[in-house]
Amino acid sequence: MAAPKPRVKVPKTASAGDIITIKTLISHTMESGQRKDKDGKPIPRKIINKFTCEFNGQKVFECDLDPAISANPFFEFNAKVNESGAFKFTWVDDDGSVYSSESKIEVK
Repeated sequence: MAAPKPRVKVPKTASAGDIITIKTLISHTMESGQRKDKDGKPIPRKIINKFTCEFNGQKVFECDLDPAISANPFFEFNAKVNESGAFKFTWVDDDGSVYSSESKIEVK
């Protein structure tokens, strides 16, 4: 599989005090560790186990993921913005890999 690819959708602009909707998706197979390969050996667990979203360095959303989560995890959540800044999104994999993305928003 190719390296996981994070995708995020954040409005480019908003008014001060607006509640915006943020959507994220990361392409990832999310192997639970419960399946076996063609030789009957267990396929090692490899899942995104943590997701966080920060705005200007302050955490606005965080969750831990379990093996039952589907492939290509998708999140949709709301955040209130009072100032311009950047959202930083971070996904952490079982093997220690960290995938991140950043989106800026201008508050008028």
